[in-house]
Amino acid sequence: MASLSDLPIRDDLRGLTPYGAPQKHVRYALNVNENTHPIPEDVARDIVESLARAVLTANRYPDREFTTLRESLAAYLGHGLGPEQLWAANGSNEIIQQLLQAFGGPGRSVLGFPPTYSMHPIITAGVGSTWVAAERDADYEISPETAVRAIEQHRPDLVFLCAPNNPTGTALPLETIAAAYEATDGIVFVDEAYAEFMPKGQPSALTLLPGRERLVVSRTMSKAFAFAGVRLGYLAADPAIADALRLVRLPYHLSALTQAAAVAALSHAPEMLAMVDDIAFQRDRMVAELPSLGFHPWPSEANFVLFDGVEDPQATFRALLERDILIRDVGIPHALRVTAGTAAETDFFLESLASVTRR
Repeated sequence: MASLSDLPIRDDLRGLTPYGAPQKHVRYALNVNENTHPIPEDVARDIVESLARAVLTANRYPDREFTTLRESLAAYLGHGLGPEQLWAANGSNEIIQQLLQAFGGPGRSVLGFPPTYSMHPIITAGVGSTWVAAERDADYEISPETAVRAIEQHRPDLVFLCAPNNPTGTALPLETIAAAYEATDGIVFVDEAYAEFMPKGQPSALTLLPGRERLVVSRTMSKAFAFAGVRLGYLAADPAIADALRLVRLPYHLSALTQAAAVAALSHAPEMLAMVDDIAFQRDRMVAELPSLGFHPWPSEANFVLFDGVEDPQATFRALLERDILIRDVGIPHALRVTAGTAAETDFFLESLASVTRR
């Protein structure tokens, strides 16, 4: 059998390793920011019935424009958005890929602010674009001045921002997004995968869309909607952005089953989002209790907590894994990240962390 190095792979992909968080069968999987709460039974039943109806017509290609889904997404987001401003794909990663296929490519650059979502530079490399890393301010923040300075220095074709940021949970001021937009004539992409976990009343980047045809705001149903296994991401932007993505999307890229499941789930949005408050409570509880164990948790507006003060992250990771808990080493020195799960999961994590720390 040949090895990867034996194949005529692109030169810029040689030596790279694929993305992938550890996948292990454990009792408590708190490493990839999934929603660990189960889908309510009545909602699950309605989704299954919708899937059954979709299967009856699976001999035909799905609606290429996923019209009903776009209408449902527009109604869910509000903010005066129309279906023509929505676009969906198989997870927000495919949204990012399509955006980069349309506006990136060889000879073009993407500016980001690490530490941030690790797939941003990976997908950038996959389409042959250049990833440019800019520095954040103290405490993982990005001020308007910092964003503008980086844009003026590097003149990127796309600017990627994460709000709240992954893996730190840091909030991103709307002023920073607006300043970044004014500083570039390229695309400004705001990844709002964790937006539903932000404090109630805190405005989303969606409020900045009117009059900004190069601003793109993405969301996902993986987190707040507990739909990670369904793979449904989406964006809101000027309708011309969707026109650009039609040029690069694969035909019928969203299956009839994906569309049916997502539409059914969105019709139960209040029930699906009822678990968000509990997740935010568990997140805040960890932020409050971790200092008593000798760690420094960073403020988070997402469904996870990054904490540092970990003398040996890999040793702590392995010790927790021995106790059937999987969390995440995100590569930040002396830090680990843990997903906010159920009350029982949070109890066990805090108790186990205290125990392995005392050893």
